[in-house]
Amino acid sequence: MSAVSTPRERTEQLEREVLSSRAVLAAETKGRDREEPPDVIRTVFQRDRDRILHSKAFRRLRHKTQVFLAPQGDHYRVRLTHTLDVSQIARTCARALRLNEDLTEAIALGHDLGHTPFGHLGEQALTPFLGRPFRHNEQSLRIVEHLENDGSGLNLTWEVRDGIVHHPWSTPPPSTLEAQLVRFADRIAYINHDIDDAVRAEVLDARELPADAVRTLGATHSDRIDTLVSDLVRESDDRDEVALSRPVFAALDTLRDFMFSEVYLRESARGDHDRATKLIRDLFSYFLEHPGELPPEYHEAPGDLPTRVADFISGMTDRYAIRTYERLFLPRGWLLDRDL
Repeated sequence: MSAVSTPRERTEQLEREVLSSRAVLAAETKGRDREEPPDVIRTVFQRDRDRILHSKAFRRLRHKTQVFLAPQGDHYRVRLTHTLDVSQIARTCARALRLNEDLTEAIALGHDLGHTPFGHLGEQALTPFLGRPFRHNEQSLRIVEHLENDGSGLNLTWEVRDGIVHHPWSTPPPSTLEAQLVRFADRIAYINHDIDDAVRAEVLDARELPADAVRTLGATHSDRIDTLVSDLVRESDDRDEVALSRPVFAALDTLRDFMFSEVYLRESARGDHDRATKLIRDLFSYFLEHPGELPPEYHEAPGDLPTRVADFISGMTDRYAIRTYERLFLPRGWLLDRDL
């Protein structure tokens, strides 16, 4: 009589039977920094996904800017909805390619945990204080390794951490196809949902989109996503790398360049960008001079004082950063009047 298997063991067996030979099997993970007994129900990648989902840093994403600062409306994307878009696109591709969907989902949910308030502006604002570029992917890794769970981190598997830190295109490619999927899904998601938000904000007219890119990818949000996902699955099937076809990748890059020139770096947003940058830099200077006002847990993290101040400020939501600035720099009477 065979031994009774656990739900986790049955899932691991299903992975061996169903997944592609190119997939990462949960039972063959490179492991965690600190060994743990196996879970009865969940594989290692399912546990990682759950740890990220229940982390404080993940919850804060709901109040962090994607592109538009303090948008007036319920339907603009924020960092959390962007993360969910990336997860959905990456999981769809992983399932179609018979890659490990749980690993893909864990990387996608964790890839932006280290983003600052006010989007990429926050990264640029923190950099001068650190003597090095502040990079949100490196901060995401620092969060899961050191800052979450009262300083002990989440103790994630090597594969998830590798996918998180290497998701930007500016880094070396990640080591797994699952993480490569997240890298593509991130770009597919943000370019397309940022177009949608820019049209909603009347910053952009959809008829202004580059005609060649529209002919290749489609005229609507759903058409473009469908084209990109279908092309990625077709081009990546039975290959040792994730890829888009040359014309589709070129069209996506054309849209990205257009969004940088017409939306992300538009002149009309300069005033808001300057105010957000000043706010973050003023907060940084204040906490450098008053380190005793940092929450106690940030004093336990490794690194020098500027690094720990960056931990605190980068973890702030947009609204918490604004309220902290008001508390520190604006007269109390003005605050009371404003709240009436």
